[in-house]
Amino acid sequence: MSVAAANSYLESLLQGGSKLPVSPLAWLNQLRANAVERAGALRIPTTHDEEWRFTDISSLTKLPFQAIQTASDLPPSEAEPFYLEPATIRLVFVDGVYAPHLSTQVPDIAGDSGIVVTHLSAGLSKHPSTLEQHLARHADFRDTVFTAINTAMLHDGALVIMPPNATIDKPIHLLFIATQEKVASYPRCLLIAESGSTATVIEDYVTLQQGVYATNAVTEIALSDNARVNHIRVQRDSGQAFHIADCAVSLSQGSHYQSTSIALGARISRYNLNIQLAGQDAECVVDGLALIADRQLADTHTCIDHIKPHCTSRQLHKCIVDGSAHAVFNGKIMVRPNAQGTDSAQSSRNLLLSGRAHIDTKPQLEIFADDVKCAHGATIGQLDSEEVFYLKSRGLSEMAARNLLTYAFGAEIIEGIPIVSLRKQLEQTVLERTQRN
Repeated sequence: MSVAAANSYLESLLQGGSKLPVSPLAWLNQLRANAVERAGALRIPTTHDEEWRFTDISSLTKLPFQAIQTASDLPPSEAEPFYLEPATIRLVFVDGVYAPHLSTQVPDIAGDSGIVVTHLSAGLSKHPSTLEQHLARHADFRDTVFTAINTAMLHDGALVIMPPNATIDKPIHLLFIATQEKVASYPRCLLIAESGSTATVIEDYVTLQQGVYATNAVTEIALSDNARVNHIRVQRDSGQAFHIADCAVSLSQGSHYQSTSIALGARISRYNLNIQLAGQDAECVVDGLALIADRQLADTHTCIDHIKPHCTSRQLHKCIVDGSAHAVFNGKIMVRPNAQGTDSAQSSRNLLLSGRAHIDTKPQLEIFADDVKCAHGATIGQLDSEEVFYLKSRGLSEMAARNLLTYAFGAEIIEGIPIVSLRKQLEQTVLERTQRN
């Protein structure tokens, strides 16, 4: 990719930011302006960059899609198949634009609890000081060009604010539906969990068509002391789409963050998850599954940063790769000098289903403290011949034995999802994709 082509691509994307309405909030206008300036100073990463050496996105720069600004009139009948029970609190975005006629408002569900689940434009008018404190403060756009572009295009998105000690028993569903080809969307999610609050949030990317489009998503999650958040992220875009996403999570003292990310769709996808354990006794559990085939590429980069003492992290990431697909996992565990008493474990397990499938995995530990307990490991291989033989000895055919073992390998991640309807959908998808005749 030439420098001129990359610059032209960035200029084309950023021109869309000039079409955004001016906000009455001076700080938001300044934030966008800073992001535009920073995006102009950065460049599109190439395979010559260490963090992107396995992921060639040059084909994306040939498609300078523009965002749409008008609301969609997608009929409810087309969106309803993606609704999840019991997730009756729902924000829906169609091609990146908030769709109020498909969404439900939290006051109808939670009464006067003080819980906020709304679109970002409404939140900016009602909670400007809270948003100024958190918006673009966790996902840093200074060194990441796609986060800078998303911030430059910042206009609307999903906002969840959990007041102190509040709990929502039912999950909150943030649904992003792609319906048009050759458009770009810039989803933005901000979840603020105040002290002692508890929430389960599903961030769900789906499609109604199988054409080419681009998604550039940014999610920020801030947990105050003793807050608990279960974050389930599902990416099931078109097989020709591009999906690039950053998620930044900050944990305060005694808080707990559980993440399950599932990558099924997109021709090329990249998910960056950065977690800061910034308070003592914070905990995170991070699970992931990439299930890809044909010529798909799924790249997952994570960084779990232990900043304060006595924090715990657990990570299990799995890839099932078929056809000529390529999966990438780079997981870094950072333990800073003051993070004594850290307890961290990371595992990358990968399954190749064809001779053309390819996996690159790189678990990393960077430890600058001496009183820690840390472990990591990675495996790449095909199905265990002894396990296949055992199942055959119990009467299964070799194909049935292989199908069962492959399904069980992926289902281990999905079993941890507490929403039954979503879990069944994903189990069915894994079952269908791992069966061979």
